[in-house]
Amino acid sequence: MSKPLRKAVLPVAGLGTRFLPATKATAKEMLPVVDKPLIQYAIEEARAAGIEQFCMVTGRGKTALVEHFDVAFELEATLRERGKTAELEVLRDTQVEPGSIVTVRQQVPLGLGHAIWCARAFIGNDPFAILLPDDLVLADKPCLSQLADVYRDTGGNVVAVTEVPREQTNRYGILRTGKDDGRRVEILGLVEKPASKDAPSNLSIIGRYVLMPEVITYLGRMERGAGGEVQLTDGMARLIGKQPFHGLRYEGQRFDCGDKIGFLEAQIAYALKRPEMADAVRAFLTRYTDQPDFVVSAISREAV
Repeated sequence: MSKPLRKAVLPVAGLGTRFLPATKATAKEMLPVVDKPLIQYAIEEARAAGIEQFCMVTGRGKTALVEHFDVAFELEATLRERGKTAELEVLRDTQVEPGSIVTVRQQVPLGLGHAIWCARAFIGNDPFAILLPDDLVLADKPCLSQLADVYRDTGGNVVAVTEVPREQTNRYGILRTGKDDGRRVEILGLVEKPASKDAPSNLSIIGRYVLMPEVITYLGRMERGAGGEVQLTDGMARLIGKQPFHGLRYEGQRFDCGDKIGFLEAQIAYALKRPEMADAVRAFLTRYTDQPDFVVSAISREAV
């Protein structure tokens, strides 16, 4: 019987250079989609899957990530005095059990595999999830909950996968596959960022994983892979054949919020899911798309 899945690691040490200057003094994981920061979406998704303990692998300037989940006594007192009950309720979603979040530092940027290795003391001998907050998945059933269901059924390692265009395989970790029932696929091999001619499939891993603790042994060898970094994919590949390893074609829509276009698309998709906002969002989208000169004329008026 598989151990319960109770731990999650969130690698959040990146500099967010693609979003400069917004991320000059703000962690990229604190950038909001509608009105909630990316890190909160990740924590909420993990909680929905039964995760109880969280480890953030951070870097310099990332203290706001932990503070976001702390109790804001002064703010809450002010809201109570003003009768802002709805706002108080919103704040409750940002609070976690005392002692349930720990942080470790990744002092040097040696890749995702190195970031996960930095959390080795937290992981111990337990299975653990990894959530990359840049990957936001809009789904009726949270993506990590879908993976957790497969983990409870098969044991071993489970990763979320999606199909990518053949010409883009050099951007992703790509699977060599075995048995495939259309949703759950057996993983026989992993290749990090192969050229399209060398790619064994077009199935790519996204930022959701359930892994066994043995991966830490291989990451600890500090073997450099693609880009001269310690690649998580290379460590996972060493587990294949030794433990069950499956990919899951998750249900939902993934947004790459580490990319400006993906981030903007997520804003619209999540806003349209909000009943109190959907009609207004559709209205302004229609205005902008039906009148392509609207933006130019508006800017011109402001300039005058």
